[in-house]
Amino acid sequence: METGCLLRHQIIENLISQHTDDVADAAIHRWELLAAKIISIIGEGGFNALYTRSAFLARSTFSWLPANPLSTHTDARFADLKKSMEGQTPALASAADRLLLITLTDILASLIGEDLTTRILRSAWGNDAASVSGQESKHEQ
Repeated sequence: METGCLLRHQIIENLISQHTDDVADAAIHRWELLAAKIISIIGEGGFNALYTRSAFLARSTFSWLPANPLSTHTDARFADLKKSMEGQTPALASAADRLLLITLTDILASLIGEDLTTRILRSAWGNDAASVSGQESKHEQ
């Protein structure tokens, strides 16, 4: 069980470390892909509840994150998150993105399990997430 958690966190860490220049745009792109996959499984209301809870928890560390994290317009769902990230240093924006993603996936994994959560990440983020899991499997053997 712990290995799955570490793998999920490693996937997130790897994806965030790939984009050090345009942190806000890369973060929003990741969130849009992940939201689409999660919404297809548990619906928009389910995703909104997960994301809102994750943002609430992350605000204790990053108080500059938006208090109302989701826009009512689904085509600009993460507009406030992007705006708040653009006002921070790349390192700080990346750290907040990492915490948000880990918090959301921790909550999701507690509800549906590690394996399914990791599969959702792989499905949402494609080859970038799959390459990390392949590397992890080689290290475990």
